Amino acid sequence: MEDESVMSLKSAARRGGIASLAALSALALASCSSGQITQTSSKVSAVDGASADSEDGAVAVRDVYVVMDEQGDAALKFTAVNQDASMTDHTLESVEVDGQELQSDALPATLQTNCSLVVDSQSGLDTIPQFDEGCITYGTSSLENEDYAFGGNLPVTFTFDNGTVEVIATVSEYHQEAGELHRGDLTDSESDNEPSLGEGH
Repeated sequence: MEDESVMSLKSAARRGGIASLAALSALALASCSSGQITQTSSKVSAVDGASADSEDGAVAVRDVYVVMDEQGDAALKFTAVNQDASMTDHTLESVEVDGQELQSDALPATLQTNCSLVVDSQSGLDTIPQFDEGCITYGTSSLENEDYAFGGNLPVTFTFDNGTVEVIATVSEYHQEAGELHRGDLTDSESDNEPSLGEGH
C-alpha cells in the first residue's frame, strides 16, 4: 500500500492536470468567441443615429445621420414613422439641416398610421433591401456640403403637420465596411456555401 505522502503527490498532480485542462478550454472558448464578436462588429453599427418623438407622440424620427461620401457629397439619412394611435394621417412637410432645407424627392410625404418613410443618399438606398409589400416609402436626399466635418454634430428640424421634431445629428462617412458583403453580391453557389457566424469553432 502506498504511503500517504505518495498518494497526496499523485492527487495534487491530478488536480493540477485538471486545472490546466480547464484553463486551456476556457482560453479556446474565449478565442472562438472573440472571433465571432470581431466578425459581427464589422457588419453592425455600434451606435444608432439620433431619434426623437413629437411632443404628442404621434410621429417619430429614427436613425438620423448626416452622411458624406469620399467625394464630400452630403445627404441626410433618417426614417420617419407615423405611430398615431388615433389612426390619423400625418405629413412630413420639410426638413432643415443647420438652417439648410433638405432636397428630397420624397417630400412632402403623407404617412398613414404605422407607415414609415426611409430616406438616404442614392448610394445608401442602393445598399439596403427595399420591400414592395408593407407600408414603407423610400426616397433620396441631398445637401450642399457647408464645410461639414466628420464626427461633427448638426441640428436637424423635421416639420410635420402636427408640429416639429428636433434632433442633433452626427456627420458620418458613408462607406461599405471592409468585409461587408450583401447577399445580392453573391452568386447562388457562393450564397449556399457562405459560412454562418461561429462555424468552425
